[in-house]
Amino acid sequence: MLLPNQAFPATTGEINLTELGTDWLVVYFYPKDSTPGCTTQAVDFTALKPQFDALNTTIIGISRDSVKAHQNFTEKQSLGINLISDKEEVLCQLFDVIKEKNMYGKKVMGIERSTFIFHQGQLIKEYRKVKAAGHAEQVLEDLKSIQA
Repeated sequence: MLLPNQAFPATTGEINLTELGTDWLVVYFYPKDSTPGCTTQAVDFTALKPQFDALNTTIIGISRDSVKAHQNFTEKQSLGINLISDKEEVLCQLFDVIKEKNMYGKKVMGIERSTFIFHQGQLIKEYRKVKAAGHAEQVLEDLKSIQA
Protein backbone atom coordinates (compact mmCIF):
# COMPACT_ATOMS: atom_id res chain seq x y z
CA MET A 1 0.00 0.00 0.00
CA LEU A 2 1.27 3.44 -0.94
CA LEU A 3 0.33 6.67 0.78
CA PRO A 4 -1.78 9.00 -1.39
CA ASN A 5 -0.01 12.14 -2.62
CA GLN A 6 -2.94 14.33 -1.63
CA ALA A 7 -3.63 17.02 0.96
CA PHE A 8 -6.31 16.43 3.59
CA PRO A 9 -7.87 18.94 6.03
CA ALA A 10 -6.43 18.67 9.53
CA THR A 11 -6.25 20.46 12.85
CA THR A 12 -3.24 22.53 11.71
CA GLY A 13 -4.26 23.22 8.12
CA GLU A 14 -3.74 20.69 5.35
CA ILE A 15 -1.57 17.57 5.59
CA ASN A 16 -0.12 15.50 2.77
CA LEU A 17 1.03 12.18 4.27
CA THR A 18 3.80 11.91 1.66
CA GLU A 19 5.34 15.28 2.65
CA LEU A 20 5.78 15.12 6.43
CA GLY A 21 9.57 15.29 6.58
CA THR A 22 10.12 12.27 8.83
CA ASP A 23 11.24 8.79 7.78
CA TRP A 24 8.60 7.09 9.92
CA LEU A 25 4.85 7.62 10.12
CA VAL A 26 2.21 6.17 12.42
CA VAL A 27 -1.33 6.63 11.08
CA TYR A 28 -4.16 5.59 13.33
CA PHE A 29 -7.87 5.50 12.56
CA TYR A 30 -10.44 5.93 15.32
CA PRO A 31 -14.25 6.08 15.36
CA LYS A 32 -15.13 9.42 16.98
CA ASP A 33 -13.65 12.44 18.75
CA SER A 34 -14.31 12.88 22.47
CA THR A 35 -15.48 9.31 23.12
CA PRO A 36 -13.80 7.31 25.92
CA GLY A 37 -11.65 4.91 23.86
CA CYS A 38 -10.69 7.51 21.29
CA THR A 39 -9.75 9.98 24.02
CA THR A 40 -7.59 7.35 25.75
CA GLN A 41 -5.79 6.60 22.49
CA ALA A 42 -5.20 10.25 21.54
CA VAL A 43 -4.01 11.21 25.04
CA ASP A 44 -1.66 8.18 25.15
CA PHE A 45 -0.12 9.03 21.74
CA THR A 46 0.30 12.65 22.90
CA ALA A 47 2.01 11.55 26.14
CA LEU A 48 4.46 9.40 24.17
CA LYS A 49 5.03 11.95 21.39
CA PRO A 50 8.53 12.97 22.62
CA GLN A 51 9.62 9.31 22.37
CA PHE A 52 8.11 8.99 18.88
CA ASP A 53 9.83 12.27 17.91
CA ALA A 54 13.15 10.80 19.07
CA LEU A 55 12.54 7.93 16.61
CA ASN A 56 11.93 10.42 13.75
CA THR A 57 8.25 9.39 13.69
CA THR A 58 5.17 11.51 12.98
CA ILE A 59 1.82 10.44 14.49
CA ILE A 60 -1.42 11.28 12.68
CA GLY A 61 -4.92 10.42 13.89
CA ILE A 62 -7.76 10.08 11.36
CA SER A 63 -11.53 9.96 11.74
CA ARG A 64 -14.61 11.13 9.84
CA ASP A 65 -15.17 14.01 12.28
CA SER A 66 -14.97 17.59 11.01
CA VAL A 67 -11.88 19.77 11.42
CA LYS A 68 -13.86 21.86 13.92
CA ALA A 69 -14.65 18.75 16.00
CA HIS A 70 -10.95 17.79 15.81
CA GLN A 71 -9.91 21.26 16.96
CA ASN A 72 -12.34 21.15 19.90
CA PHE A 73 -11.12 17.64 20.83
CA THR A 74 -7.48 18.78 20.55
CA GLU A 75 -8.09 21.84 22.71
CA LYS A 76 -10.14 20.02 25.36
CA GLN A 77 -7.60 17.17 25.73
CA SER A 78 -4.43 19.27 25.06
CA LEU A 79 -3.46 16.91 22.25
CA GLY A 80 -0.02 17.26 20.69
CA ILE A 81 -0.74 15.29 17.52
CA ASN A 82 -2.39 16.25 14.25
CA LEU A 83 -5.83 14.90 13.38
CA ILE A 84 -7.03 14.56 9.79
CA SER A 85 -10.71 14.99 8.94
CA ASP A 86 -11.69 12.29 6.42
CA LYS A 87 -15.36 13.20 5.96
CA GLU A 88 -15.25 11.96 2.36
CA GLU A 89 -13.77 8.62 3.56
CA VAL A 90 -10.93 8.75 1.02
CA LEU A 91 -8.35 7.47 3.51
CA CYS A 92 -10.87 5.22 5.27
CA GLN A 93 -11.57 3.44 1.97
CA LEU A 94 -7.89 3.27 0.98
CA PHE A 95 -6.97 1.67 4.32
CA ASP A 96 -10.15 -0.47 4.36
CA VAL A 97 -11.17 0.55 7.88
CA ILE A 98 -14.92 1.04 7.35
CA LYS A 99 -16.56 -2.09 8.77
CA GLU A 100 -20.00 -3.19 9.85
CA LYS A 101 -20.36 -2.68 13.59
CA ASN A 102 -23.07 -3.44 16.08
CA MET A 103 -24.11 -0.34 18.03
CA TYR A 104 -26.72 -1.03 20.69
CA GLY A 105 -28.20 -3.88 18.63
CA LYS A 106 -28.24 -1.87 15.40
CA LYS A 107 -25.89 -2.61 12.51
CA VAL A 108 -23.97 0.48 11.34
CA MET A 109 -20.94 1.15 9.16
CA GLY A 110 -18.12 2.71 11.14
CA ILE A 111 -14.37 2.97 11.53
CA GLU A 112 -12.66 -0.09 12.95
CA ARG A 113 -9.85 1.13 15.20
CA SER A 114 -6.70 0.44 13.16
CA THR A 115 -3.07 1.60 13.10
CA PHE A 116 -0.41 1.54 10.38
CA ILE A 117 3.36 2.08 10.53
CA PHE A 118 5.11 3.40 7.42
CA HIS A 119 8.81 3.82 6.68
CA GLN A 120 9.63 6.22 3.84
CA GLY A 121 6.12 5.75 2.46
CA GLN A 122 6.12 1.95 2.58
CA LEU A 123 3.75 0.03 4.86
CA ILE A 124 5.78 -1.89 7.48
CA LYS A 125 3.17 -3.05 10.00
CA GLU A 126 -0.59 -2.86 10.52
CA TYR A 127 -2.84 -3.41 13.51
CA ARG A 128 -6.55 -4.20 13.10
CA LYS A 129 -9.34 -4.35 15.70
CA VAL A 130 -7.16 -2.36 18.10
CA LYS A 131 -8.05 -1.94 21.79
CA ALA A 132 -7.35 1.67 22.78
CA ALA A 133 -5.81 1.13 26.22
CA GLY A 134 -2.09 0.42 25.99
CA HIS A 135 -2.02 0.58 22.19
CA ALA A 136 0.23 3.66 21.88
CA GLU A 137 2.83 1.95 24.11
CA GLN A 138 2.64 -1.21 21.97
CA VAL A 139 3.20 0.78 18.77
CA LEU A 140 6.16 2.59 20.36
CA GLU A 141 7.76 -0.69 21.50
CA ASP A 142 7.22 -2.28 18.07
CA LEU A 143 8.71 0.77 16.37
CA LYS A 144 11.79 0.56 18.61
CA SER A 145 12.18 -3.13 17.68
CA ILE A 146 11.74 -2.48 13.97
CA GLN A 147 14.30 0.34 14.03
CA ALA A 148 16.83 -1.57 16.13
